[in-house]
Amino acid sequence: MCGGIEFQGEKIYFPNPEARLPVRLRSGNVTWVTWGNRKKEANRDFPNGGWARLDSIYAGKWKPWHPKPVLIAADQFMEKDHGGQSHWMPLGQYMVIQGLLAERKNEQRVYVVTIDTPPEYTWIHDRWPRLVKLKK
Repeated sequence: MCGGIEFQGEKIYFPNPEARLPVRLRSGNVTWVTWGNRKKEANRDFPNGGWARLDSIYAGKWKPWHPKPVLIAADQFMEKDHGGQSHWMPLGQYMVIQGLLAERKNEQRVYVVTIDTPPEYTWIHDRWPRLVKLKK
């Protein structure tokens, strides 16, 4: 599901309540947006978790949060396997992670869009971040 990312030497993990992800702007710069919502947070305006299944986006389940597709800049991402072991997966030079920007009451949160795991990595996890190749 992508429990962490690394960007420019900084590792960001979802369980950290201060976790913010680098969202790539059209200009190529990045802005930092709070990553999802945790059950322990007082904010009930956003769905719990840090991930949005692609099929749930297509099914319209995210409409109340006015979803917008965004790109999350990352050098690598981390998945934990069923035994709790972390596996860091490097991204290619022109690869980014697909994100969903959710909005409610003038606040924004970003969620990692997930898809089924590629067959060669199903031993790690059953969900995987959707990776996007940038145009050069």
